[in-house]
Amino acid sequence: MKALVYHGPGRKALEERPKPALTAPGDAIVKLTRTTICGTDLHILKGDVPTCAPGRILGHEGVGIVEAIGAGVSGLAVGDHVLISCITSCGRCENCRRGMYSHCETGGWILGNAIDGTQAEYVRIPHAETSLYRIPAGLDEEALVMLSDILPTGFECGVLNGKVAPGSTVAIVGAGPIGLATLLTAQFYSPAQIIMIDLDDHRLAVAQRFGATAILDSSRSDVVDQVKALTGGRGVDAAIEAVGVPATFELCQDLVAPGGVIANIGVHGIKADLHLERLWSANISITTRLVDTVTTPMLLKTVQAGKIDPKRLITHRFKLDEVMDAYATFAEAARTEALKVLIEV
Repeated sequence: MKALVYHGPGRKALEERPKPALTAPGDAIVKLTRTTICGTDLHILKGDVPTCAPGRILGHEGVGIVEAIGAGVSGLAVGDHVLISCITSCGRCENCRRGMYSHCETGGWILGNAIDGTQAEYVRIPHAETSLYRIPAGLDEEALVMLSDILPTGFECGVLNGKVAPGSTVAIVGAGPIGLATLLTAQFYSPAQIIMIDLDDHRLAVAQRFGATAILDSSRSDVVDQVKALTGGRGVDAAIEAVGVPATFELCQDLVAPGGVIANIGVHGIKADLHLERLWSANISITTRLVDTVTTPMLLKTVQAGKIDPKRLITHRFKLDEVMDAYATFAEAARTEALKVLIEV
């Protein structure tokens, strides 16, 4: 089968690989129909994720058709169309019972990291019954690729951890795909203001179309002063970091109001400063999280009901044979105006 293989920082290739086989009773083999590229894949290629070893097939998102199931799988059948969760969960260990699937003792974020992933024609999914979701008939499977990772990530790590509430004020730092997914799902809770901050005019314009109440270009202005002006001098109740670099995490510390929350989503590869000399008395909370995908069933229902359209995040489409071009397009988003790239398998 064809697969996109990681060969160390800055190196990847589309190669022929053996088709995966069932190795445990709870496994399923899924024939991919669509997958995508995540910002985390770019972090892997930068060398920021040491758990991903050279030789690994990348990717942790996608939809497909079940081709084979292990003897222990009873809730799925060959031929089922399924959404692949970016998080693999056994549903039985202590962390899974606490709803912390991202830290499953035999799963978590392993696809495209500790085991071969979804940027291929086929993928093996451990703990299939609790890591795959049957797709209801009639749903747009392109849109559902966005539910593998970015929509639950934005919602859980940003909106829920940030305690977004009716009438609250929110700043999202980073208007990339994750920041925009956070923007879309924050509107479930009717905050009074959602301020999007980025360096890219195109992404800010998209954010405005998606419902941001204010957009700020941090390269052209003193963003902190502008946010304070928009919030009556207070700052924001939720400052959501959706980039993963020190400057944006530190900016959130300048934006958060007393009693507010800094909710980190970004994948950080180097240290960032925490200014406790200023924040020790501010009654703020700081949250970190790897997405648990506990909200995926709910998000599926919102898509099915037409309450949210994640397909709006897709800007480019490629075939698997064109995956190297897809990576170049996604990595150069400032030039290509890419958000999410869809790869048809």
